[in-house]
Amino acid sequence: MKTRRIDIARGSFNIREGGASDGFPVVMLHGWPESSYCWEGVAAHMDPALRIIAPDLRGLGDSERTLNLEAYQKVELARDIIAILDDLAIDAFFLVGHDWGGIVAQEIALLVPDRVKQMVIMNIPVITNAAGAQEAGKALAAMRFMPYWYQYFQMQPHLPEAMIKGNEAVWVSYFFGKKGKDGIIPAANIAEYVRCYAIENTPATGASYYRAMAMDAQRWASMAGQRFTMPTLYIYGLEEITIVAENLLHLEDCFDSIQVEKRKAGHFIQEELPEEVADLMNRFFKSPTA
Repeated sequence: MKTRRIDIARGSFNIREGGASDGFPVVMLHGWPESSYCWEGVAAHMDPALRIIAPDLRGLGDSERTLNLEAYQKVELARDIIAILDDLAIDAFFLVGHDWGGIVAQEIALLVPDRVKQMVIMNIPVITNAAGAQEAGKALAAMRFMPYWYQYFQMQPHLPEAMIKGNEAVWVSYFFGKKGKDGIIPAANIAEYVRCYAIENTPATGASYYRAMAMDAQRWASMAGQRFTMPTLYIYGLEEITIVAENLLHLEDCFDSIQVEKRKAGHFIQEELPEEVADLMNRFFKSPTA
């Protein structure tokens, strides 16, 4: 995909674009600690008639490093993406999100449901699924919440900034484990995320995704039971250790139409199985509900 800069009232953002320039848009949103680069493998196998737009979320990739914590509320990140799409004169679109990108995708889907024709989310809780969150909380409590250690670490004031700067390669590579070494996730992908994390202030802006969670949680508590009206595909990696499987319970209470596909993969499923994930999305976007 090709990259370019978009400067709008809400800020300066880097985006990747691929596919047919006149095709129906597919907006792909990455998670942490990645960038839009994580969609390169998937994009290579997507229907060439589609237009792919993959922005770098605020504070990550090559987008601007805002130090205002309120800007990292997930509803504000959603408004960033909507503003980018407005600038591109895109009305209706398919929406894809992984990790935090999956949360931002859900926020977009609730803000502008008529514009989101179909949605795909991967390895992330559903923000209106209070019952599933309660079950997941029990499972995590049994593990003493150890899978969330990095989230609690980043919530601490000043500590991530002091400890990650200069150690970006160790920090970022840790989350991919051995998968970058044996080729499951290309080493080039990890190197790109390390490059982006070494950009000034990224330890702070990356941590802001977690520091803003208290504000997010308060908002989401008031949204329990809201349903997503667009057809949705949930892709889940069976080897996921952070987004525990209990998050998938009660999904039918949150969507008018939900399809769940599980594959043998970990958290970074779109990079571990790019061709398979692309195939799932291509078939979903061609389904009778499209």
